[in-house]
Amino acid sequence: MDIIKREFRDSESILEIGSGTGQHAVFFAEHLPHLTWQTSEQTENLLGVQQWINDSSCKNVFSPISLNVTAQWPNTSYNGIFSANTAHIMSWPEVEAMFQGVGTILKINSPFCLYGPFNYANNYTSKSNANFDIWLKNRNPKSAIRNFEDLVSLAEKHGLALKEDHEMPANNRILVWIKK
Repeated sequence: MDIIKREFRDSESILEIGSGTGQHAVFFAEHLPHLTWQTSEQTENLLGVQQWINDSSCKNVFSPISLNVTAQWPNTSYNGIFSANTAHIMSWPEVEAMFQGVGTILKINSPFCLYGPFNYANNYTSKSNANFDIWLKNRNPKSAIRNFEDLVSLAEKHGLALKEDHEMPANNRILVWIKK
């Protein structure tokens, strides 16, 4: 929570890519009332996100928009973007499309925070991440824990400079880029 609070302290409008159930948006919106939180998800998952929002008392979380990273992106810019546990379930072309979209709609000097497990120099950071990667690939051969260096290179192609790499519990990280 402290990292998100610090990274988004100067932000107003956040786009969450892949809101899942909506739980992250509601949690952060409750603790960061200065933010408006735009949830997004693939069309077939919108109802679940909306139900989570409806069950909350948050006034600063907007109904989810349909977002497929390889298709049309919102015609709006944001001064913060957050995504959790998405890069490893996407195919590499989808990850590329996500970074391209982020680079397009994120305002200058604004943060993009990406949470999840990552490899470093093509090595797992833990045995549990190695096992998780096997599980991911058995579920969908296009899924995989992504390499930190590949993501940094991809981000640079889309005008994003790595700012921070934060260690998190359960062998996860929060990577923070700033739009140049």
